[in-house]
Amino acid sequence: MSEMTYSIGEGPATRVSLSLPEGTAEAIRARVGKREFSAFVAAAVERELRGQVLDEYLADYESRQGPVSESARQRARQIFDEVFAEEEQWPAAS
Repeated sequence: MSEMTYSIGEGPATRVSLSLPEGTAEAIRARVGKREFSAFVAAAVERELRGQVLDEYLADYESRQGPVSESARQRARQIFDEVFAEEEQWPAAS
């Protein structure tokens, strides 16, 4: 029997134990309610993981190719804005 490998945000839900400062937990409950607490935390963790992957990729690219030019950064920002606006996932960057 082989184990499945899932990407960030994929696969069945699994129960984990999580400790948060009470103020953070209360702020989450106040924002989304008790029923959506887990979904909120999962989405926040997924965003953080994806951000870290992007940061690692950029650092690797720059170590191999040198700094990314300002024009390339602006173009990348525009592409991300267009893609995420189409998918209604993230607001456009300012």
